Amino acid sequence: MAHYIDLNCDLGESFGPYVLGNDEEVLKEITSANIACGYHAGDYRVMAQTVKQVAVAGVAAGAHPGFQDLQGFGRREIQISPEEVYQLTVYQVSALQGFCRIEGTAMQHVKPHGALYNMAGRDPGLAEAIASAVYDVDKRLILFGLSGSELVKAGERQGLRVAKEGFADRTYQPDGSLTPRGRDNAVIHDADTAVRHVKQMILDGTCTAVDGTIIPLEVNTLCVHGDNPQTLAFTRSLRHMLLEEGIQIRSFT
Repeated sequence: MAHYIDLNCDLGESFGPYVLGNDEEVLKEITSANIACGYHAGDYRVMAQTVKQVAVAGVAAGAHPGFQDLQGFGRREIQISPEEVYQLTVYQVSALQGFCRIEGTAMQHVKPHGALYNMAGRDPGLAEAIASAVYDVDKRLILFGLSGSELVKAGERQGLRVAKEGFADRTYQPDGSLTPRGRDNAVIHDADTAVRHVKQMILDGTCTAVDGTIIPLEVNTLCVHGDNPQTLAFTRSLRHMLLEEGIQIRSFT
């Protein structure tokens, strides 16, 4: 059983006149923030504002690089080379790092977004490109990846510190991957179900897949998606359960 857990959430996903999520309230409940870097969501103004909010809240800041796909919110798979994945990762992580330096807050981690995250979870070449990019920008950064995935393995090979991630609001396939979002049962919408789901991960080190298979799952950071309407309720319920079980909630730093 884990003695402590990090709670992370995707933030800074508004852009232009469009407001997405409830970042200000969510920041009161989480310990790490994955901040959009302008490709799948966010823009330079929102990045600057979000980093400032995260620093004031005392939450650990992380870059959330994704595919350049505002229309698809970075959730559509794009076939590009590992070299391009390396470059887009360096570009976005470096941009957010600049805003962190201005606010006097150290960047803690990098977590790829959406389709890029999922593709790197199963493709060793893309995983290696992301891990190399993170290492080359700042080898002190922690790489967040799906527990058991190629991304975690690549980070470990690169010599990075890695965080093995579980998802409070997503269901799992028997192979340990997340259920694709196009399926009806991909997202958990009920807070009580999410709490039971996470409790099994943390206390038992396992997860029940959609077909009933029990799969091993080592987790030290938990994600709740910022664009889920239930994010605030989920996060508050999860905090209550974790504290009740005697598990500390804190960031890696």
